Amino acid sequence: MTVPHSPDNWRKSAYSGQDTNCVEVGRIPDGAAVRDTKDRSAGYFTTTGSQWSAFIDAVKSERFG
Repeated sequence: MTVPHSPDNWRKSAYSGQDTNCVEVGRIPDGAAVRDTKDRSAGYFTTTGSQWSAFIDAVKSERFG
């Protein structure tokens, strides 16, 4: 996937608190970018909006249990 703009508005879950062993999600046009908080310089991967929605739905319905 080609990303025309760099991700912005990086954020992590409020449940993470000060923990640095988690991931952050950033916005891209029509999708999301995900990176590791332990090594932000390693880069990130991207998803389309529909892929991200499917992932969030799977998490909410506990399909990864």
